[in-house]
Amino acid sequence: MNAAPALDNWLVHRGRFLSVTFMLQNGDREFLIRIHEGAIESIQSGPFVMPCWTFRLSADAHSWNKYYASSPTPGFHDLMAMIKFKHLRLEGDQHPFMSNLLYFKELIKSLGGTVQ
Repeated sequence: MNAAPALDNWLVHRGRFLSVTFMLQNGDREFLIRIHEGAIESIQSGPFVMPCWTFRLSADAHSWNKYYASSPTPGFHDLMAMIKFKHLRLEGDQHPFMSNLLYFKELIKSLGGTVQ
């Protein structure tokens, strides 16, 4: 189990009603991320055999590198743009992701060094 990075207090406050487990896939690398009341409880690195997750965000490593660039190009500047232009796939129960979209946008941007 990997150590969970510390999040800023405002981000934890924003997600205080959210408890979910989701998978973030970067090419062949998988990360199972558990959120409890807005704070990262754990980040586990795969591969996994039949992991339990609510939703999954997956993209190839090249797309994630463009997303995490200091000046992302159009289509890679935002999670929703990546979904729209089919660089990122959202699978599973989309309700927790969509109802906490700003939280996940900031969370995933803050995980850049952890999940690359």
